[in-house]
Amino acid sequence: MSADADIDKLVGRFAAMRQLAAKAVRESPSDARALFGAARAFRISGDYENALAQLQRLARLEPNNTHYLHELGLTQEYFGRFDEAVASYRAALKAEPLNYMAWQALVQLQKQTIASNQIAELERQFAVPEDGWRTLHIGHALARTYEDLGDTGKSFEWLDRAKQHRRKLRPYNLAAEAAVANAAQAVKPNDGAACDANDPIFIVGLPRSGTTLLDRVLSSHPHVTSAGEIGNFLQLLKLMSGSTAPASLHPETFARASQVDYARLGRAYIDSTRPLTGATPRFVDKAPSNYFVAPLILRALPNARIVCIRRHPLDSCLSNYKQIFPMDDRYFDYVYDLAWAAEKFVMFDRMLAHWREVLPPHQFMVLQYEDLVANQEARTRELLAFCDLPWDERALSFHENAAGVSTPSARQVRQAMNAGAVRRWAKYGALLDPARRVLEKAGVTLD
Repeated sequence: MSADADIDKLVGRFAAMRQLAAKAVRESPSDARALFGAARAFRISGDYENALAQLQRLARLEPNNTHYLHELGLTQEYFGRFDEAVASYRAALKAEPLNYMAWQALVQLQKQTIASNQIAELERQFAVPEDGWRTLHIGHALARTYEDLGDTGKSFEWLDRAKQHRRKLRPYNLAAEAAVANAAQAVKPNDGAACDANDPIFIVGLPRSGTTLLDRVLSSHPHVTSAGEIGNFLQLLKLMSGSTAPASLHPETFARASQVDYARLGRAYIDSTRPLTGATPRFVDKAPSNYFVAPLILRALPNARIVCIRRHPLDSCLSNYKQIFPMDDRYFDYVYDLAWAAEKFVMFDRMLAHWREVLPPHQFMVLQYEDLVANQEARTRELLAFCDLPWDERALSFHENAAGVSTPSARQVRQAMNAGAVRRWAKYGALLDPARRVLEKAGVTLD
């Protein structure tokens, strides 16, 4: 397939997915495999309502299929239907008691107590031989249990045990990522025409730093729709650069960036977001790793806005270390070790400092998570003004936004702004020393 054909396919993929999904539902309403494929296509293309409808139908067609029930639970979480999600996870475990993803999801949703916990069963399952995924999920479930019980030391012991296999299998390649960061900062994009669309607002930053919160604040404004976490800009950049590297975030992509037609890139990107966008004048693209390509976004779309959110270094490291990311992507290898998470933060922070020096402040904004929490209205007014949006009170009531959200923060963003996630690092003391040593050596301020 030619590069132009690949570009056209990427531009039209969301519309094509929805069309194929609708056709499968219409022509094969009792075919479980067709319906599951349709549910996945609807979910990837941002149509969570139809994804949920097909998974509910699947649960009726095959009430003992543990995989379908787990996926139903995940999608119910997207909509804040947490009691229904608990019921789906329990049904998944009744059908298959070794469904480790359902175990981990269930523990995450339910507060564990001395009187009500699954420690014995989880420890038994942790010992079941497997390839590392079971121990990762079950170990995280045990870590969460002990965290709920107030035993942070035991919680960290289980986190370490949970990650051992994956840590050995997928060590974080700091040198490779440093090469990507250096290549990104060395890019001198060519001059010339650009796309004048002002639709997109890009939210970037490290995962678990408040990107979903910002997405909900902005998409609660009546002029803004959320497109979710789409990787379209980076994928189109790679295709148009002619890079043959296996990953989009690769030095070769940046080395070839001067060859890109940025007006075409900007227009293709806007077109690729449809049908997720277009119903409102503006939309949010919340792909955190787009901070690597911030200057190239602004080269292609000079009327776009980029908001980068930054969280306290130790809270950022802690929250990433405690997270299981759903994609088996080398980009997330840093989460298997606390020191690696700190190395990731150092690299991000240095790049952020560079962008703040070289990018225009009316196009690139840095927002500190803790400041947003402490001064919600003032920072929200500044955020909307930066994005050229009129003030609207609904941005303060983001927790009332009923739209689906497919990130680990699905539960938190359905609560009003609160300081519950601020200074979580303080209770961990010396347990965070591996991260603290890396950060202090790099000169990162921890006050």
